[in-house]
Amino acid sequence: MVSNETFAAAARAAIVFKSQADTMKFTHLIEINDPRNPLLEPLSHEQLWRGLVLRAEAPGLFMPHLDECTIFERNEEVMLRELRYGSVVIRDQVTLVPPQQVRYRVPAQHDIVASRLDMTIEEPQPGLLYVRFTYDEEDAGVEGEAEAMYNDFRRSAYEAADIDTISVIRELAANERFGPD
Repeated sequence: MVSNETFAAAARAAIVFKSQADTMKFTHLIEINDPRNPLLEPLSHEQLWRGLVLRAEAPGLFMPHLDECTIFERNEEVMLRELRYGSVVIRDQVTLVPPQQVRYRVPAQHDIVASRLDMTIEEPQPGLLYVRFTYDEEDAGVEGEAEAMYNDFRRSAYEAADIDTISVIRELAANERFGPD
């Protein structure tokens, strides 16, 4: 078993970025509860799960530039959505794997390449929570040095958005948006 210190150190430094001829893959961890920081209110697994589900159900809370989200089909596990950013419309599928993972799948459409995002809750020990964000995108058609710069930009944007996601979940939990544990 990996010690808390080893896992936490790996989590803070864990960024895997792999660019192949036809895909860009990127994964990173965000530490949710830091037992060494008494100023950080811990989140429960349930609060974190509810927050990740809310990001799928009400993405406007997490993405300020989103104009509209329509969920046009839904069951307990799958949502089919349409996201509108000005004149850009993106259809995606969100799959819930309670209470561990939220999977986003965007098929190729118009000028948008196919992509996947998995948000997975990891709990190596009770109360020690992380979220692993895993991105997998088809090639955007950029080559060479420009591709590397483009992928670095996407990676930075994804990390910033994921940090914001956790911040919003913390804020919602602090305001008891999720109800009692």
